[in-house]
Amino acid sequence: MTTQTARGAATAPTEEERIERYLGLNPDFFERHQPLLARMRLPHMRTGSTVSLVERQVEVLREQKTDADRRLAEFVSVARANDQLADRIHRFTRRMLRAPNAMAALTTLEASLREDFDAFHSVLLLTTPGEALSKASVEPFLRIVAADDAHMRSFDALLATGKPRCGQVRDTQRDYLFGPEASSIGSVALVPLSHNNGENGSLGLLALGSAERERFHPGMSTEFLKRMGELIADALSR
Repeated sequence: MTTQTARGAATAPTEEERIERYLGLNPDFFERHQPLLARMRLPHMRTGSTVSLVERQVEVLREQKTDADRRLAEFVSVARANDQLADRIHRFTRRMLRAPNAMAALTTLEASLREDFDAFHSVLLLTTPGEALSKASVEPFLRIVAADDAHMRSFDALLATGKPRCGQVRDTQRDYLFGPEASSIGSVALVPLSHNNGENGSLGLLALGSAERERFHPGMSTEFLKRMGELIADALSR
């Protein structure tokens, strides 16, 4: 007849777990047993040769410091990149606020995307332009399209969320957005534009393309893009 451990019953600790717990509760154990400490040998982490416990401890601490230095360097790099991005957003915001009307805002937007963000592949699709922009001619940057345009319908789900999306798009979408330049686009950022934060319907879509596949990727934060989209929509709705 076999027996089984009762469901929910605690499993008895193994010998290694008991030793680990004891040493954790008695960190001065080796100080009190120095001859044992001197006899202990462990494999070196890289060479495989044997070293003393103290040498191994020093090596572990050195590895931990190296890892901490690497993570700190990454943190500083990200912080600097965010700081630079914040400066660009601030500069972009001031330029848009100084635009006296929708037409001036449109011209400022196209120039700022190129000069402040190196966004040389960008297109603005407006489905409900105001009177001032309905006859504007700023191609290939600006395109006035019908809300029920078959190609625009492929972005319905994105426009409904009102949230920017980064990464890859379908070939048909990329061709529609960037035309002859589509084959050179490696990644895309799509920024929905709406009136009054979506309360009065969609205004259109801003698409930013890059030749680099990792310039716009799904894991990146889109908070800055969302704020830019709100500012753009407000400026173009004047």
